[in-house]
Amino acid sequence: MKTVTAKFRCNSIEENEWDKRAKLTAVIGSDGENKDFNTATPSGALEIGIHGEVPAANFFKVGKEYYLDFTEAI
Repeated sequence: MKTVTAKFRCNSIEENEWDKRAKLTAVIGSDGENKDFNTATPSGALEIGIHGEVPAANFFKVGKEYYLDFTEAI
């Protein structure tokens, strides 16, 4: 296995004078694609901080879902 893909939902975004912090949790579901992610990928939470002055700071939106790929670093 070369990668593991998980699906996360953005639950909140906090902003301070230095950065924005997006808080995401793994998607749990009982039908369709969400059921597949529920049974086959990691569960958990992610908090990511992004400097407020770069374009990526506006990428995450509350309520939206995102795929997260884990690839081993060599």
